[in-house]
Amino acid sequence: MSDPSGPRADQRALDLEKTADWYRRFRLLETPGQSALYAEWANGVENDAEVLGLIVTLPRPKRQPNLVFACARLLGAPLTGYPGFRRWLVEHWPAVAAQARLRSTQTNEPRRLTAIMPVLAGIGPELALLEVGASAGLCLYPDRYSYDYSGCRVDPVDGPSSVLLTAGTTGPVPLPAHPPEVVWRAGLDLNPLDVNDPDDVRWLQTLVWPEQTERRGRLDAALAIARRDPPLLARGDAVVDLQSLVALAPAGVPLVIVSPAVLVYLAPEQRTAFARTVTGLGRWISLDGAGVLPQVDALLPQPPVPGDFTVSLDGRPVARCGPHGQNLDWIVG
Repeated sequence: MSDPSGPRADQRALDLEKTADWYRRFRLLETPGQSALYAEWANGVENDAEVLGLIVTLPRPKRQPNLVFACARLLGAPLTGYPGFRRWLVEHWPAVAAQARLRSTQTNEPRRLTAIMPVLAGIGPELALLEVGASAGLCLYPDRYSYDYSGCRVDPVDGPSSVLLTAGTTGPVPLPAHPPEVVWRAGLDLNPLDVNDPDDVRWLQTLVWPEQTERRGRLDAALAIARRDPPLLARGDAVVDLQSLVALAPAGVPLVIVSPAVLVYLAPEQRTAFARTVTGLGRWISLDGAGVLPQVDALLPQPPVPGDFTVSLDGRPVARCGPHGQNLDWIVG
């Protein structure tokens, strides 16, 4: 007879503790000013042993708060306080778990381009763009969107866009007259999403948090732009399949590889392998939270603040920004 207090029980207790802490950090670092409802749900989960017990039956990467909450909403969870949400979640858990095992968080937030576009403009007026973790590829259109940096407007060459990306700024952000022209755009993702597939679009829309109506409108407008000129999206691994996609890029213009808020989903050894692989293939722009790329964090003038992201070019930090590009602090002259 197995010992109920043996290693398996110890592992379960550790899983419960780590998952509760994950929901606590999500509530404290990610929800303020973004979603009071998700904050309430996360607070409820972190203190609910029964619900935590359900969540830890999922593989560890699938226990992510944003994924569990989005899968529940996709299946019809009520947008109500935690007691009502909890009742629904427990009753429908098998279906939620099945969706969580099938799906991944593929938040496609074009606003992150507020942090990336000035770096792109410094590389050249024309470029080829390849995004790792591209989802539906909505961050592959920096030349089709308009920008507002603390009141300073940057529009595409052919005029204002239906998508306006805004950021509050500090520091000497090097803004161009117009975004650089993208002559080739491609994305790599383990499960690329199709802007013309209703199920894929619904999943992207569900990943927008409940109160974020402005963000939902921005997403829908960006989807309309992508539908008119769909990007090349390849299914593949960030490390294993990157070089084969790079080989398709045109000669004669700089190739820029961007990895906005995606490396956090790779294991530390995979991040190291990716950084090694991307070096020499083109210019590399990454946007990462504290601790994701320690070699970049070590070059910051001050230690990174939890919840903020660092924008780096070829492994060197150039700016800090909000996780969705809502603010930009330029740190190089």
